[in-house]
Amino acid sequence: MLTIGFSAHDLAVMRFAFSPMQEIVASVRVLKDPAAHALHLPWVNRVAPRVAAAAGAFDLLFALVPVPSWYIPDFVTPPPTTPVPDLETELANLRRTSGERVRTDLKRLETLLDSVPPGTLTSSDLAREETGNAELGAFCRDPAAGLARLADQMRGYWELAVSQYWPRLRSLLAADVVHRARSLANGGAVSLFADLAPSVSWRDNLLSVAHPRFTGHRQLDGEGLLLVPSAFVWPTVFSSTLPPWQPTLTYPVRGVATLWEKRTAATVPALAHVLGRSRTRLLLELEVPASTTELAYRTGLSPGAVSQHLSRLRSAGLVNAARSGRLVLYFRTDASEILLTGVPT
Repeated sequence: MLTIGFSAHDLAVMRFAFSPMQEIVASVRVLKDPAAHALHLPWVNRVAPRVAAAAGAFDLLFALVPVPSWYIPDFVTPPPTTPVPDLETELANLRRTSGERVRTDLKRLETLLDSVPPGTLTSSDLAREETGNAELGAFCRDPAAGLARLADQMRGYWELAVSQYWPRLRSLLAADVVHRARSLANGGAVSLFADLAPSVSWRDNLLSVAHPRFTGHRQLDGEGLLLVPSAFVWPTVFSSTLPPWQPTLTYPVRGVATLWEKRTAATVPALAHVLGRSRTRLLLELEVPASTTELAYRTGLSPGAVSQHLSRLRSAGLVNAARSGRLVLYFRTDASEILLTGVPT
């Protein structure tokens, strides 16, 4: 069990961000152990053949994300410095990591890998581990060259496996931040942490994270906690509480089960007679806040048509909007919740 202690100041400076690099690292874990991440199998089925065809182009990246493992070197996923960083900004920060920090984190990874119980790894795991050890050894000997190589591999992997899905991922992540901010405003930390993840609980200014193989306590001491929603981290929670990094909790984004769906569900018949099928469908899709681009993808409507329908729904008080970075996210109002379910949110 990991526990994180808060002061009033820590709650005041707590912030949200999301991170392309976090998604890269978490998605590598998905590819290496798809059975543990069943919701992402549609993505795995599309992407795994492309990555396999790259024939070792990402050996260093994959070596730094071992499975099974209970530690990923912190320099690989440094805390985002802005709420919505782009990949190039994060890669630039990665390349500036000190050689001392690289060696410290790699030594910790080596120690933890040595502690994996015998029989845990399959023969293919062992083969990958041997390749990984060679990669990590070279990285330790020349951290600057290793960082440059890692940045190139992360960019190449992003372009091959993640970039085409990023608009959908970003929309889902931004919607989560809007929801969490509303929860914090309406009910404080109790409301914010109530449904963050099943393994996370809040009581008496103490956040508890049920890690299966890690126990410790971190008092924030004015640093605040960085909360990072992630799609590919599902169903687990990542925590980073070792100095000198800002304490960070990466948790599964809301609505992740809808990520790879392109639904064609029937609309509510009675409501459709009043609002029309397309507007009713849009209300149903807004169970999780979404952008016009995401709604167009889900419904098959053009972005222009979606925008017109949302404008009418907003004028009727059934939809509202909030900005997250460059995205405008639409969400249902209490009035539309009552129309659809009979119960306001």
